[in-house]
Amino acid sequence: MRIAMLTNNYKPFVGGVPISVERQAKELAKLGHQVMVFAPEYKELPQDCDEYSEEHVIRYRTSRRKMDNGMVYPRMISREILEAFETEKFDCIHVHHPMYVGPMALYLGKRYNLPVIYTYHTKYEDYLHYIRLFENVEERSAARQNVYRFGKEKLVPGYMKWFTNQCDLILAPTASMQEAMRKGGTKTPTAVFPTGLEDSFYIKDEEKSAELREKYLQGRKHLFCSVSRLEAEKNPKFLLRGIARLKERMDESFRLLLIGEGSMRDELEEMAAELGISEEVVFVGNVENTEMKHYLNACELFLFASKSETQGIVLAEAFAAGNPVVAVKATGVEDIVADGKNGYMTNEDIEEWTGKVLEALNEERYQKLKQQAEITAAGFRSSSLAVYEELLYTQCINQRKEEGREYENEANWAGNLSASIYRLFKAS
Repeated sequence: MRIAMLTNNYKPFVGGVPISVERQAKELAKLGHQVMVFAPEYKELPQDCDEYSEEHVIRYRTSRRKMDNGMVYPRMISREILEAFETEKFDCIHVHHPMYVGPMALYLGKRYNLPVIYTYHTKYEDYLHYIRLFENVEERSAARQNVYRFGKEKLVPGYMKWFTNQCDLILAPTASMQEAMRKGGTKTPTAVFPTGLEDSFYIKDEEKSAELREKYLQGRKHLFCSVSRLEAEKNPKFLLRGIARLKERMDESFRLLLIGEGSMRDELEEMAAELGISEEVVFVGNVENTEMKHYLNACELFLFASKSETQGIVLAEAFAAGNPVVAVKATGVEDIVADGKNGYMTNEDIEEWTGKVLEALNEERYQKLKQQAEITAAGFRSSSLAVYEELLYTQCINQRKEEGREYENEANWAGNLSASIYRLFKAS
């Protein structure tokens, strides 16, 4: 199969979508498929280029202006993408954003009669503050706030309903997101497809983890971790206030590794100083995904406050390291954290949240949570999920053929479907 993946952001930008796209492309390539990733250009290309990096990526031009969080603005019409489709033949299109490359994917799907698959990675109504019109909306006039509410409650949901119903298949990272799409008016067939973890994530390097633990603990008792972009939608201020309260309630010393970058870093560092937790919170910055597991394995608990996740890849990564999670209850979190089994979910309440952190550290309770976390992580192997993805692609292509549309394709798709089902059972 020849698969075109279109995305608005990709490495070196650090985020869940770039990680998801790269992992899917690599695992599908291992199954013998040819995947071409269409991604935006950046001033600096990633340093971790391996055998499946830039050779299989077509970079398209973007506008000069960037968002505050480092994301670029793709152009509405990309000559690089159009030219590639004129010279290359693809069997399906997998698009990862509904804006910018989204309409481009729909156009190419109709022009070349290709099925379009879309992954609903992001709750876009939670990201309106990145649009200039809605910046600092709480400080704006009542009229501007009404416009914001209209965008959040009507405009974005209306667009998502329209876009998803133009596609052939919608992949939801969690069952709750799948249900939310259906309630929002999506009639297109859907399937639950989470972002998986590479097999290497399950292999521990005790020496590296021990070195990191010693480096950051510096004689303290406990080491915790949190991973997210330092942006408002990730709720980092709640996390810092929680750490300040935890310091007051906890007898034993600890440190939190706050991994990630963002436009709020300076503000958050000042806030940590004002709360008196500069020694307890270490702003690590971005960490290469290949190194992330070592940091997680060095820690005991994963602390999370984001309320804007559709899945939260980092939660699965934390579980693979045996880290129980203490998180604010939200969509995406609810689908992976089993309260009281592999971690805890709380309301957005400092006392409740810190209380669950203390409860998770109880030795007997901790061992049970840790064991269940590792069991949960076992269901997120990318290699197994790629076989399922292959099956979904094949079904989409077959559906196009059954509908009687003109479509040039490989011969004997029934044989390919049988092979996919065989691989699925073998992987499971």
